[in-house]
Parts: sequence; C-alpha cells; structure tokens
Amino acid sequence: MPIYEFKCQACGHRFERLCSMGETGENLTCPACGAKAPQRVMSAFATKGVEGGSGSSCSSCTSTSCSTCSLK
Repeated sequence: MPIYEFKCQACGHRFERLCSMGETGENLTCPACGAKAPQRVMSAFATKGVEGGSGSSCSSCTSTSCSTCSLK
C-alpha cells in the first residue's frame, strides 16, 4: 500500500495516510478538524546524488546526455 499526502481544504492541515492504490481522499476525514474529503497533493521527495567513480562531479559537464558522459 502506498503512502499518499493529503491537504484539508477547510483548515489547510497536511497529513500522510497509508491507503489503497488510487485513493482520492473522498472517503477520508482531516485528523485535525474532521472535515471530509481532503485533497490528495503531490508529495515532494529528495534524493542523494552519487559522484562518479573518478571523484568528479557533473557540475562542469557539457554533455546533454548522461549516457555519453566522460566522467562516469
């Protein structure tokens, strides 16, 4: 089951919920104020990049495709 993020239209509270695939929020209530049908929102996520094996970074790369990068 995926974790979806929702935002209450009444109070603005954002919360996460473990739901069935495709849950829209219409059957949920806000845990802060109890309002019905919070809106599902796009969740942001972060990743940690890995530098190339040579210890170089891609900040100076002029290639338009990582598959042709000489810094691999």
